[in-house]
Amino acid sequence: MKEVTDSSFEQDVLNAPRPVLVDFWAQWCGPCKMLAPTLESLAEEYADRLDVVKIDVDANPETAQRCGIRAMPTLILFQDGEVKGQKMGALSRGQLKSFLDSLL
Repeated sequence: MKEVTDSSFEQDVLNAPRPVLVDFWAQWCGPCKMLAPTLESLAEEYADRLDVVKIDVDANPETAQRCGIRAMPTLILFQDGEVKGQKMGALSRGQLKSFLDSLL
């Protein structure tokens, strides 16, 4: 999964040609670490339909603030620069698939 930053967020996410699932996470966040393998697996499974990226909220506070991130992990699906859906917490693989399938 690609890491995005405050400086690359607009290009990599908001101006992306297809949907982008953004994982807002932090190094110290246990649930974020638990979710990472599931997200990597889903990134491969959905590779033909969307991109999955990560952004470290501690290293990129501007984007976290602009997106209203208050808890981690937070997943936001962007399409055409707009928020299409958002989930918080360490979701199961099934919950994530249902979330993505309902929006794609």
